Amino acid sequence: MWPFDSAQAQFRCFMKRFSGKVDRCEKRVVSVIGGHSCSKEVEQLAHKLGIRLAKVVDILVCGGLSGIMEAVCRGFSIGGGLTIGFIPTYNKKDANRYVDVVIPTGLGLARNVLVVSSGDVVVALPGGAGTLSEIAYAIQFGISVISLRSWDIPGVIKVDTIENAITEVKRVISR
Repeated sequence: MWPFDSAQAQFRCFMKRFSGKVDRCEKRVVSVIGGHSCSKEVEQLAHKLGIRLAKVVDILVCGGLSGIMEAVCRGFSIGGGLTIGFIPTYNKKDANRYVDVVIPTGLGLARNVLVVSSGDVVVALPGGAGTLSEIAYAIQFGISVISLRSWDIPGVIKVDTIENAITEVKRVISR
């Protein structure tokens, strides 16, 4: 599945792209955003989305904490993908157990910029003001946002099903 020999090589490629040393990494990166607490229904939605995303992208980036972030990482891990979490604190132990690479930023909510700017596409799940701020950053950066049962605002691609979200992710990353 991976053209790289190891997770370390995948991460090196990701970091080259993130640092601006290359315009595009060969790996397809999705940023998934959403609330740190959620209902069981939304948790299941995030988990199933993670499993499906692992079949179409190589790396999942998120805020690395609980709720939607944990559920989507769990699903993505089951699917065999690499997960990266930009956590708001300096303590790696704050990350959920499904994050493969923990980046302790110490930036608090400012880490939201790192989460969305790392992706080739952003998928937004239900969340509050933090999720809304991430959507706003992505729109400002020109990164496509697919809103799966999340915020319905100008500039996002609104979808209601995982299947439609995956279709849109494929369309965006194929450009």
